[in-house]
Amino acid sequence: MLRLLRPKTDLRTLITLLAIASIVITLANSLYASWRVQRELLITNTLEANRVYAAKLAATTGQFFQQAQSQLAWSAAELGAHFDDDALLEREVERLRQQTNSFNSVLVVNAAGWVRAISPESLTLKGMQLHTDSTREALTRRTALIGQPSISAAKNLIVFVSRPIWSADGSYLGFVGGTIYLKRKSILNELLLSQFYRDGTQLYVLDRNNRVLYHQNGELVGKKIAPLLHQDATSYASNGYQEINDEHGVPVLAGFAHVPDSDWTIIALKRTSTTLAPLSSLLLQIIKHSLPLALLTLAAAWLLARLIAMPLGQLARKASQMDEPDAAVEINAIRSWYFESSQIKRALLSGIGLMQTKIGQLKSEVQTDPLTQLLNRRGLQAVLEYLATTRQPFAVLALDIDHFKRVNDTWGHDTGDQVIQQVAQQLKSYARQTDVACRSGGEEFLMILPGADHETAMKMAERVRQATQHQAIEPVGEITLSIGVSCWLSSRESIAHCFRRADEALYCAKRAGRNCVVAATLQEESEA
Repeated sequence: MLRLLRPKTDLRTLITLLAIASIVITLANSLYASWRVQRELLITNTLEANRVYAAKLAATTGQFFQQAQSQLAWSAAELGAHFDDDALLEREVERLRQQTNSFNSVLVVNAAGWVRAISPESLTLKGMQLHTDSTREALTRRTALIGQPSISAAKNLIVFVSRPIWSADGSYLGFVGGTIYLKRKSILNELLLSQFYRDGTQLYVLDRNNRVLYHQNGELVGKKIAPLLHQDATSYASNGYQEINDEHGVPVLAGFAHVPDSDWTIIALKRTSTTLAPLSSLLLQIIKHSLPLALLTLAAAWLLARLIAMPLGQLARKASQMDEPDAAVEINAIRSWYFESSQIKRALLSGIGLMQTKIGQLKSEVQTDPLTQLLNRRGLQAVLEYLATTRQPFAVLALDIDHFKRVNDTWGHDTGDQVIQQVAQQLKSYARQTDVACRSGGEEFLMILPGADHETAMKMAERVRQATQHQAIEPVGEITLSIGVSCWLSSRESIAHCFRRADEALYCAKRAGRNCVVAATLQEESEA
């Protein structure tokens, strides 16, 4: 039986693997796309939130300084009319510090830099001449001023807010100013702390020289740090955001805003890793919700793969068994429900038909003499096996062309072949439907007459002899046959013995002068 080598992987497995790969790739692509989108969204939202946060604090800080300037402006107007009244000066600085709570200390300084009044008095600066940078700037510029952070005469890091005092005739008398402590408790610290986000966000308030004026870590206040933002502080836009590294080199998301009144920059920072921490749980949620649908899709793909592969698998198995007798019937019974399998089924059926036809042709060619198209000895053997199996009696005619060697020697082998073909044609034309004509070799022929008795066989032999003799062949002319006849009865002898008797009768016909029919004698048959 024909067996084809079967690959280890079948179509159903391949389709299932393809479906699994498609689902995994699609899911991975979706997860990656979701991760990228969510990452960008988290970063963008955090940057924007930090920018808004910093802008809000900058606006609040600006409003505080404007309010402080407004308070100092009212006091400066009052003090300008009574600048020589020391008691009034003392009351006013005490009122400013106690009532407004905007300043840690308040003082009045004359045009020469001498302190006329101060609150609280514990600072013991009254009657002293000040030489700090903030004092010199206020005396020189003679305008409303928010000074840069500096070290005060009392050795505190302060921001000094001042307002000039003018007399009624327009003479410059000095200034009234308030200090805001940066390292100690102050209204500014409380204001910034009240707006603090407790989500890992860090807040930096920097002056123009990158000195830290406020941070949750008080140890940083007053220290200069490396620039956090990519551009110089003096060229900052009013607000914005950047992805930067903090002073430790850690990636952070920064939102910033500028306080124009004080030339400060407020920066809100949040670590990128903190911002992206929810991504992992988000991806797990996506997988959790996607997995049931993915499994359902996989089950549907497996079922569809099974339905698709079933007819192809059946056809493939039958393709390796096409030489079996019922292969065509079994293939025809396979349900091919889609075009490709139907076409393969049709091709297999056509192939079986062609193969069977070819096999029949090959068998016929093996059992047929190519020159005469009569059966050869192999074909005769198949016929005899059938007759022996069925135990059907038959008669044998052994025929030989007379003087055939002379034909070959005189006119050549081509003419000899024509003579053989002509004799074969005579045998076929006189044979009954059940008779079998065979070329046993050279110029010798055999005829098997199933069911024929002695008399019928003799009549058939004589008709063939006479017809051949009367059919002249150019250029040979008359051709004659010598024929030996015997009959086989299944209960009396073997088939081989029957053929030997036919050959002996043929030789008797040759010895009797040729062109005659000789039957095996009754005595010979009785002896058999």
